[in-house]
Amino acid sequence: MKFSEIVQKLNLATSRTLTASVAADPEITGATPVDEAAPGTISYIEGAKFAAHTATTNASALILPLDESLQAQCDDRNIAWIAAPDPRLLFAETIAIFYQPFRPASEIHPSAVVDPSAEISENVYIGPHAVIQAKVKIGSNVCIHPNVVIYPDAEIGAGTVLHANCVIHERTRIGANCVIHSGAAIGSEGFGFVPTATGWVKMEQSGCTVLEEGVEVGCNSTIDRPAVGETRIGQNTKIDNLVHVGHGCQVGKNCAFAAQVGMAGGVKIGNNVILAGQVGIANQAKIGDGAIATAKAGIHSDVAAGAIVTGIPAIPHKLFLKATAVYNRLPEMYQSLRQIQRKLDR
Repeated sequence: MKFSEIVQKLNLATSRTLTASVAADPEITGATPVDEAAPGTISYIEGAKFAAHTATTNASALILPLDESLQAQCDDRNIAWIAAPDPRLLFAETIAIFYQPFRPASEIHPSAVVDPSAEISENVYIGPHAVIQAKVKIGSNVCIHPNVVIYPDAEIGAGTVLHANCVIHERTRIGANCVIHSGAAIGSEGFGFVPTATGWVKMEQSGCTVLEEGVEVGCNSTIDRPAVGETRIGQNTKIDNLVHVGHGCQVGKNCAFAAQVGMAGGVKIGNNVILAGQVGIANQAKIGDGAIATAKAGIHSDVAAGAIVTGIPAIPHKLFLKATAVYNRLPEMYQSLRQIQRKLDR
């Protein structure tokens, strides 16, 4: 595909006219990382940290920030370029020109087990050995890969993709255009047990789990249903692999949770919250809109909107940096104190 064709497609996709230099209008065969690029590929430069690659990359085309000096470097090296306020976003749109995820044609495989009471809309794919139980409702253009199991009375919204070996438990509601990756369990039983003098008594988990439109859940993640009420994940929230969302949690819109995040029951998370890898959140804690928890943060109490927290237990990030600076000086401070003590002892 000629570079000029890519520019034209991106202009249409973004509904705006992008600044570009076609140069020799090279043939582009794919998108690659800037430090691994070969002739015939397109890559991108994001910020000053990667600007030096402009002088060394073998890419035939680059997506640049709005930086005239980088553009001039590309012109000097005869590299075609496009400039945009957010090069990474434009690069994501460029990848989509060259690659689309595997999508099988509409069919119900003969080995799939579909209960007669299930409602299946048009243009649905149900793969080998999938099991669709009673009163399940499946919207149009849904893709259900092999070995998926959907328990009774679940609903799957239009355009949703369920990857191989995921499990959707009873009464779960999944909105349109969601993606559930392999091994994930949605709507599984919450961890509900009542302590008694003779041992633990199971509290049946009669609630449901709701995923709103555009939610993505990574491989082997679990989102539990509560004893009563619902666990809800807000629109367009993205959940990485190996994340656990406990029973009765309420998660807002446009959140992002990295791998191995774990939250106990009843946690309430606002909109646009970011949880980095291995963040743990205690029972009933509340996280305000736009808050960020850095990797391994242990959150035991509420976090205010817009706050950035770090550490175990989690404290404001700036305070954590000050405390770390002191911690790193402890050996030196200890030696100084010992010297003072020796002088006092004389």
